[in-house]
Amino acid sequence: MISSKNAALSPTALALGLALAVAGCGGGGSSNDARVVCPSPLTVQDASRITHFKDGPGRDPRDIAYEAALVSTGSACSLGRSELDVTLVMVVAVTAGPSVSAAPSRVPYFVRVIDAGGNVVQGQDFTADFRLSRANPRGESREELALRLPFSQLSDLGGYRIAVGLKPSPEELNYNRRAAGR
Repeated sequence: MISSKNAALSPTALALGLALAVAGCGGGGSSNDARVVCPSPLTVQDASRITHFKDGPGRDPRDIAYEAALVSTGSACSLGRSELDVTLVMVVAVTAGPSVSAAPSRVPYFVRVIDAGGNVVQGQDFTADFRLSRANPRGESREELALRLPFSQLSDLGGYRIAVGLKPSPEELNYNRRAAGR
């Protein structure tokens, strides 16, 4: 199960929140807690950035509506009776382009939980919404998600991986790859 909440943060609050999230990983507690590894999120290759263009045929720098980046991720865990509760934190930053519109800028992102066999056992798509303009050209959002990873034995937890990333369209993905020289 994955649930979401998000909030805009100041850089100071963001740094403090991430420090607390990282401090919560693999922390003390009972001897069972010490054996549990809190899965760190892995950013999927080619899914850390998006350059989004305005609608229409143009694809030069004047046609960019916004550029977004996944700037940091972290996780904190607490062990339940038969599940590991994971709080996943992702920070998405966005910058308005020359063709930004008055409509909300919706940055798509995804979370996938992968088991030891490489199977996606949980997954969901989300959006981080921003109100960008020429007067307000930058934004940052802290996306906080709650995941529950079931287990029958503590050793089952070591096989979970959490894959995250922004979700570019095929056209945006090709643009990102060309811009990176791949």
